[in-house]
Amino acid sequence: MAGKSKGLKAARKLMKRRSQFRLGKRSKLKKKFDPLSGSSQAKGIVLEKIQVEAKQPNSAMRKCARVQLIKNGKQITAFMPGDGAQKMINEHDEVIVECIGGKMGRAKGDLPCIRWQVIRVNDQSLDALLRGRIEKARR
Repeated sequence: MAGKSKGLKAARKLMKRRSQFRLGKRSKLKKKFDPLSGSSQAKGIVLEKIQVEAKQPNSAMRKCARVQLIKNGKQITAFMPGDGAQKMINEHDEVIVECIGGKMGRAKGDLPCIRWQVIRVNDQSLDALLRGRIEKARR
């Protein structure tokens, strides 16, 4: 039975073998289990603002939002990055969420089970709102 490749020129074959087991590479599985169904960003409506406790050894309360996606009605928990972001995002606001990234598409840092973050609020950049470059639009 053939195992892993060994030797000086085995790197390409080892990388190819490893990529077969990544969830992102197997596109059918990614689309089946991913609430964004394979896309990089999705639009949703904020249902409520919540605080998630960080994993050990940190003891912070991270600000997050429960978001219902428009495209398929699924609910996800999205992180609100930046200092004072929870003041800019209200319930029933329209937000755009994207994957946080991290290793192999999993949760990043000390946030358990949170894989998405808010990047736009009511078609305005959350980063620009936090820096004071623009004011929040009324809807």
